[in-house]
Amino acid sequence: MVKAGDIMSKSLITITVDETLKEAIDLLTMHRFGGLPVVDEEGKLKGAVSITDIVQFARRIDEKPLVNLSRWFSPRADDIDMFYSSKSREAMKSARVKEALNENVITAREDTTMNELARLMKRHRTNRIHIVDEEGRVIGIVTRSDIVLGISKP
Repeated sequence: MVKAGDIMSKSLITITVDETLKEAIDLLTMHRFGGLPVVDEEGKLKGAVSITDIVQFARRIDEKPLVNLSRWFSPRADDIDMFYSSKSREAMKSARVKEALNENVITAREDTTMNELARLMKRHRTNRIHIVDEEGRVIGIVTRSDIVLGISKP
């Protein structure tokens, strides 16, 4: 039976709560990720920050964001590199990840079966599950794509 440890991505890129949202955006765009695990100094999972979380943060600053949560750029967007205005772009330079942090992340252990991971994703309407060890340190991530790839494993 295929388990999380067999299909999870182990090369993790994480961020801490005290880094800026600009740093989070840079990591997300550089690696083409939809979200990042947020950890403390010991690598323990504190939550996650996603593109959606950052757009919602920008919405609190700007009345009319340049992009909606479905990631479709509005006609107002002159520069598709940016999904926030100059006002929120400036705020991102000093705002900390903890200001947009989503603490409600779904976790599982390395020995969780692929079928259970798929059920968790469906039940919680999420695209990723953070895999943690006994101490709560993040050791991997399983995405929907990993589940699809895992179907081909014996």
